[in-house]
Amino acid sequence: MQNCAIGGAGPSRALVPCAAAFLIVLLTGCAATRPDPQAEATAAQAVGLDDALQFRVDGGPLDEVSEQAASDTLTLADAVHRAVTTAPDLQAALARVRIAMADADQARLLPNPVLSVVLRWGPGKPTIEASLAQDLIQAVQIPRRSSAADNRLRQAAADAVTVALDVAAEVQERYASVQALDALIPLLQERLILLRRLTDTAKARLEAGEGTRTDVTILDAQRVELEVEIAAAELQRREERIRLARLIGEPSSAAAWTLEPWSAPVLVAEPESRWVDMALTSRPEVQAVTWQLAALGDDYALARLLPWEGAGAGIEAERDDDWSVGPSVSTPIPVFDMGQARRARVTAEQIEARHDLTLAKRKVVEEVRVAYQTLAAGRANLDRIRNELIPLQQQRRQVTEDVYLVERDITPLLLAEQDLRTAQARAIDAERQATVALIRLQRAVGGPGVARTVGQSPSGAPPPDPASGHPAAAEPPVLPLATDYRRRTR
Repeated sequence: MQNCAIGGAGPSRALVPCAAAFLIVLLTGCAATRPDPQAEATAAQAVGLDDALQFRVDGGPLDEVSEQAASDTLTLADAVHRAVTTAPDLQAALARVRIAMADADQARLLPNPVLSVVLRWGPGKPTIEASLAQDLIQAVQIPRRSSAADNRLRQAAADAVTVALDVAAEVQERYASVQALDALIPLLQERLILLRRLTDTAKARLEAGEGTRTDVTILDAQRVELEVEIAAAELQRREERIRLARLIGEPSSAAAWTLEPWSAPVLVAEPESRWVDMALTSRPEVQAVTWQLAALGDDYALARLLPWEGAGAGIEAERDDDWSVGPSVSTPIPVFDMGQARRARVTAEQIEARHDLTLAKRKVVEEVRVAYQTLAAGRANLDRIRNELIPLQQQRRQVTEDVYLVERDITPLLLAEQDLRTAQARAIDAERQATVALIRLQRAVGGPGVARTVGQSPSGAPPPDPASGHPAAAEPPVLPLATDYRRRTR
């Protein structure tokens, strides 16, 4: 403890060394200004928003009310914006950033000085002792304590960005699922109409003695199976819309919006290694563990001074008949606690964090590669359905239609029409899978904001094509979702 005498003319001579001691404490306790991680702006940039997020002091209402909420149309951009700006878990993460800010500010404060006055009575005149004490070791530790708090502040900001990315990715996937179901259900209903016509035709042929009971039974079973599939798809669409309503802050709404056709962002087709490298440098999960390791390094440095906590030096004054002033030194004796347990604990925490960092990086590589391969396979399958399967089914339908005009047998024509609708439904499902793969690839690399920079040169232009040397054209990873195949194929 740093002790300084007060009172009387005698101790005035002690003010000079006392002031010098306090000046040393102030100089050693100086720390740099607390950093501002700008969690709101970083999170908004990661999810692709133009404006920084707003931190809410009060909890939000059950249902958010805004101009977008009153609209019957819900675009993908509006859905992401409303989800990120109203998500309670994201606001809670931003509150944890404020907690870390307060801890960082607290770590920069000198401990309050302690004024001690002792008055003793006995034979003769009363005895007075006075001292002003300041913890010296805590002041010396301020730079390290503030550094550790700053690193944990950056870790909290990275965690908040992680929450924002999860919210944005979830609402994008829900939106894509609703889009796909909105396009799929009409195709299933058209298939059901065709099956009913086939069943009626089979019954008529059976009554005319030209068909069999087996054909009618098979068609009836297919009709019931398709009705079950339609009912399940409609239930899934209602569930997805309710989940989407909760994500955008309207859990009680009717969720009857009209969604826009999917428009995928234009990204340069880069090799898998480029996406992996970008993810390792941009993922907030990796950054959070890195800041945790830095904070633990400061903790280990602080643990070295643990046996000497409470040590101090200063001046004490005592008055009996006259004032007496003299220096004082107090220090703990490291006999039982040498700080070895604390250092061992911090060392173990550092080892754990190193392994967590390795695990985080491996997961990042895995997520990027899985999403990349899924997207590549999904695009190839989608191209196969669009360019081969659907044209073949169209050709088959045209042939059966020509046969029908000659033989007047509608059954092959209806079967060809049903198979064409099935191929169109497969195309919608393939589009949804490719879209989800793109969303997950963006999430794996660090968000849509980071994904837009993959493949860009410093000037913002696409990199040159290795084969021709000319700038490579930007290529969208997926085509628009929920394309109206019925309009295309008729």
